Parts: sequence; C-alpha cells; structure tokens
Amino acid sequence: MNKMKLFAGIIVFGSLWGFSECIIGSSLADAGLPTGAIMTGFFALTFLVMSRMFYRQPGMQLGMGIVAGGLRLFNPFVACHICSALAIMAEGAIFELIWYKLSFDFKGMKTLTMQGSMGIISAYCVFVGGYVVTQVLTPIIAGSGFYLENLIVFMPRILSSGLLPALVGGFILPIILLAKNLDINISLKDRYYYPITAGISIFCWVFVIGNWFLLS
Repeated sequence: MNKMKLFAGIIVFGSLWGFSECIIGSSLADAGLPTGAIMTGFFALTFLVMSRMFYRQPGMQLGMGIVAGGLRLFNPFVACHICSALAIMAEGAIFELIWYKLSFDFKGMKTLTMQGSMGIISAYCVFVGGYVVTQVLTPIIAGSGFYLENLIVFMPRILSSGLLPALVGGFILPIILLAKNLDINISLKDRYYYPITAGISIFCWVFVIGNWFLLS
C-alpha cells in the first residue's frame, strides 16, 4: 500500500478514535455510564479492528493510538489528561501485540465462538494493559515517582475492572467482523481519498480543540 495512503488512514482512524474518547466518552461520564468499558469494548475495538480489516498493514493500530492519545490531551472534561492519553496510546500498542500473529484476512476466526473469545481477550487485555501503563507512567511523568507496592495494592481492582469491557468486546467483535463478508477495501481514487480523510481528521481536531477553548 502507498505509504501516504496508509499515513492518512492512521490519522483519520486515530482522529475518530480520539474524537469519540473526548466527546462521546465525556458525555457517557456525565450520564454516569461505565465510560471505560464502553469506550474500550466498543469504540476502541471497533476502530482498531476495522482499520486492520480495511488496510491490512502492521503497525497501523500503534500509530492510531498515538494520534488518538494526542487528541485526548485536549479534552477539557476529565482532570487527568495525561493518564487518559497514555492509556489510549498503550491500548493501540497492546492491540498490535495481541493481533500480531493473526492473519489480516481473519481466517483463524471463522466460528462465532472464536470471534467472541477473541473479542473478550482483546478488550480485556487492552483495557487492563492500558490501566496498568497509566499507573506506572503517570506518576513518573508527574514527578511523584512510581512505587511498585502501590501498583500491587490496586491490581485486584484493575484486573476486575476489565470484566465489563471484555463482555462488551465479546459481543461487538463478531458484529464488526460481519463487514469482512462485504469484501470492503480502500479503493477510493487519490483525488477523493485524501480530501475525505483530511476533512474528517481536521473536523475531529478542530471540534475537540474548539471545545477545549470554549469550556476551559
């Protein structure tokens, strides 16, 4: 695949992921809903799997996490911008590791049981892994220092918090994979592809940053 086309795909999918975290995630939090479970089990998993399905390029989800995490830093609604951004970046990297050996055509997940199981494993590991990364890196970046005993104390809570995202992921992944039966690929001509991806990406960033200026 053309590197510029892949780069544009990373930017647009990462921007959509970051936009959903900033805008939709904040609305869910205000409504008292389980934000982390929904954002990881549904939105993050959807964007990560669909991008892998459409582009079939290694490393793309890692790049998406960096873009989405960068955009998350501009979210004015949640106090800990850094920990949320770190979690998103970690989620992209962890997903990349989990799916590294899987074929891009998803031949290894033909049955509903396999799809559901992979959704549960992916959502759980991505959520819990992102949570752990924030507990390690946030205090280091903030300058307060990381203490292993603090992480150990919180590990039961962290591990148990992954249950709901796992259930959501197990339900949503088989639905996402229905799209592979449509044999969708990125076949837009460059003169349409680049303006569309750029327009969507710019909209996401301008909307989130504009929100930050208006509400901060």
